[in-house]
Amino acid sequence: MSLAKVYTRALVGINALPVSVEVHISNGLPALSIVGLPEAAVRESKDRVRSAIINSHFEFPSRRITINLAPADLPKDGGRYDLPIAIGILVASGQINCTTLNEYELHGELALNGELRSVSGALPVALGARDARRKLILPVTDAREAMLVNEVDVFQANHLLEICQHLQDLEKLQPPLLKKNCSNKISAMDLNDVYGQHYAKRALEIAAAGRHNMIMIGPPGTGKTMLASRLPGILPPMTEQQALETAAISSISANGFNIENWKIRPFRAPHHTASGVALVGGGSNPRPGEISLAHHGVLFLDELTEFDRHVLDVLREPLETGSITISRAARQAEFPARFQFIAAMNPCPQGYNCDGKELCQCTLEQQRKHRSRISAPLLDRIDIHIEVPRMSRKELQNNKSRSESTKIIQQRTSQAFSIQMQRCGKHNADLSSKELEKYCNLSTEDTELLDSALDHLKLSTRAYHRILKLSRTIADLDNQKNISRKHLTEAISYRSLDRFTSI
Repeated sequence: MSLAKVYTRALVGINALPVSVEVHISNGLPALSIVGLPEAAVRESKDRVRSAIINSHFEFPSRRITINLAPADLPKDGGRYDLPIAIGILVASGQINCTTLNEYELHGELALNGELRSVSGALPVALGARDARRKLILPVTDAREAMLVNEVDVFQANHLLEICQHLQDLEKLQPPLLKKNCSNKISAMDLNDVYGQHYAKRALEIAAAGRHNMIMIGPPGTGKTMLASRLPGILPPMTEQQALETAAISSISANGFNIENWKIRPFRAPHHTASGVALVGGGSNPRPGEISLAHHGVLFLDELTEFDRHVLDVLREPLETGSITISRAARQAEFPARFQFIAAMNPCPQGYNCDGKELCQCTLEQQRKHRSRISAPLLDRIDIHIEVPRMSRKELQNNKSRSESTKIIQQRTSQAFSIQMQRCGKHNADLSSKELEKYCNLSTEDTELLDSALDHLKLSTRAYHRILKLSRTIADLDNQKNISRKHLTEAISYRSLDRFTSI
């Protein structure tokens, strides 16, 4: 009787949990059984493995083969177990001799001719292998992705035979040649492409500096989408850890991770027909939604009032906690979701200006009903409300001179971000109540001004805290230690929806 053990991993949410593939070959009628909670794709692997072994000029044992995927209570899915099962059978049957098998983790789907096919989740797998201090053997495409993780030995292979030769020290596999680009990339879309709208650009810079959520209200064609799409370029550069977290989430998604996007902040803009599950994630086997795919980046919802109100309300908890836990009957998964929320909407059902300058037939009640599609608790979680008005042709002609570029603005936001990290180790948008008392002190006169604004606008305590956080960011952009009157009044001015509601 022969026994072999091969190490691999199962994806549960964003985590790659260790799995031991135990192969036992004994006398008896020829049969192959897989135990350990395998799903359909794993049960079908026995046919792929059999053909791959035979077509790689090995002998498939005509005995009883039992394969245990431990731990037994962890669901296993996908074709990632083909490679470790095949190697386990070859080692257990004595066709290859490897004394260092416990130093490796193997992942990959097998074609019938023995070639390796890509599987999802190479980055979480590489992070797990690094923590376990094991080497990693992956298909070529996945190996390039896994190389983004430091301090882990990654080998690439195209065929089952290459791995067998490597394990027997006959011909060593090579690590991927592709190395990650450590330079911080700037988005190709520059903010100086937007003519005019200096008030909106200023608000966008403040939002980038403190990671504040923002909503833009204006008629069609005023540049709301252009402004939002240029926000990732002015955000502070991503750290190594942030880039790994973002890439790991993309790695387990349906589209996978593109190495060219390394250290580029994600920008997600789902259509207004998206469901709540599409936004937060879900499914019988939980997968990340748009809010997780926007982790450390921007989630942009255009035509906000066209989204179902119940769909928008699912964003409330993730906006506060920075994560989402998806619970199903069989399993539970937690995904990070620390994104920056940017939204855009028309000021009325017809989409016109509604300010007396255009021939709009909407009544004030119609405007209220239109804006009431966004719940007050969600608006409370948005720091900046700004109006983006329509510009006349004359104003556009006068504003065609180029404004500041994305690169220059990013330098200012990065400097303000550094001040925040040195002061409290987090963005101003994430300050707690105690930290607000410590870092956002106001003079007696300014406190009275803020109290008066709160009474007039009928703001909640959460909105009060968000005005303080916004004031702190504006002061950081001015490189000022204390919040002054001008910082506070500018922060209060970014609450246009509150002013409308209080009329």
